[in-house]
Amino acid sequence: MITPQEIHSVKLRFGIIGNSPLLNHAIQVAMQAAPTDMTVLITGESGSGKESFSKIIHSLSLRKHGKFIAINCGAIPEGTIDSELFGHEKGSFTGAHEARKGYFEVTDGGTIFLDEIGEMPLGTQARLLRVLENGEFIRVGSSKVQKTNVRVITATNVNLIKAVEKGKFREDLYYRLNTVPIFVPPLRERGEDVVLLFRKFTSDFSEKYHVKPISLDAAAQNLLMRFSFPGNIRQLKNLAEQISLLEENREVNAQTLSKYLPRDNSSNRLPMPLPHSGSGESMDFSERDILYKVLFDMKKDMNDLKKLVLESFQSGGLNASIMQKHQGLFEELDSNVSSKESSESSSPYQVPFVLESQKSGSMDEVDYEDDLIEDIQHEEDDNSLSLEKKEKEMILKALRKHNNKRKYAAQDLGISERTLYRKIKQYEIE
Repeated sequence: MITPQEIHSVKLRFGIIGNSPLLNHAIQVAMQAAPTDMTVLITGESGSGKESFSKIIHSLSLRKHGKFIAINCGAIPEGTIDSELFGHEKGSFTGAHEARKGYFEVTDGGTIFLDEIGEMPLGTQARLLRVLENGEFIRVGSSKVQKTNVRVITATNVNLIKAVEKGKFREDLYYRLNTVPIFVPPLRERGEDVVLLFRKFTSDFSEKYHVKPISLDAAAQNLLMRFSFPGNIRQLKNLAEQISLLEENREVNAQTLSKYLPRDNSSNRLPMPLPHSGSGESMDFSERDILYKVLFDMKKDMNDLKKLVLESFQSGGLNASIMQKHQGLFEELDSNVSSKESSESSSPYQVPFVLESQKSGSMDEVDYEDDLIEDIQHEEDDNSLSLEKKEKEMILKALRKHNNKRKYAAQDLGISERTLYRKIKQYEIE
């Protein structure tokens, strides 16, 4: 049974300020888990002091004489995190000029603290699971299995259960890491600890810069405890140092303190949550989802446009029935579009649309250069075969005219040499 005196001793040793019951419970769980080799998952908001608990566990464990390494998984690029954790062999990737040991190999017999574990890529999660289950790992670029004896402590400020539901975190790894859960309470749930921490930070500032420390009256203390501190201890420390530097009057009241606190002290966080869908679940949009929707809409519009061009070509013009059938393509056009199109029609930058006749100079035999027309699904097989027959005849004439020199034949036809080569292969022209 851990006594309050032992908890107080740990607080003094690691510089932990506060008497909150939630804080004391978290310290007690850390002290109970320390002598074992069980994996520990520390959860809590950013800035609440999760790393301090990892140091408590290592210092009170049987591995206290081994190495302790703290790693922020969110700060390591996805392409190099495997190399950082498990090492790599020489020449395994560009820039790997020599073999390198990873953190799991270096800290053999010690403790690794993986902060922001929720940011770890899925591929690396699979490697980590193997280390936790068998103590085995493989360097990047190697096939040799190596052994390590490392205790893993992890921390996160995200809800890993939701990450598992979204497929961003492995479920088996979550249960393997969450053997001993420790919740570090946010500052707004620690009551008078806020005032104690403020006093500690202002005292440290006064000793460092040889100034009189700041003190708060009763109203200012109440105001400080009512503030939510979304940035937790980091935000409180910045606030204490800012007031210590700028305020000439070392006795601070509530009115003065309010000038340094953000006006919007709502519990809502930015960005604002999206509205709920009809099913009661929050909508999960991302830039990728929006991009997909735009691309699908563009593809649909392009297919409609292809069909319109084909029907227009087959009917000999853009008649009223075709306009009516594809009215949706013209609904959003501005009244100035017609004048703009007429001005652009005179532009020298136009794509060749009609092939030039070989002898008579007539424009009767038509060919299309790109895949735009080729991708259209023709509705009338007879017309399609007729067009293909004419196209094949034009290609044969051009090739005969230029003695089978594809480059000049393609120029004469007004198409690219690559397209001509594909057409020759399509029509099996020898």
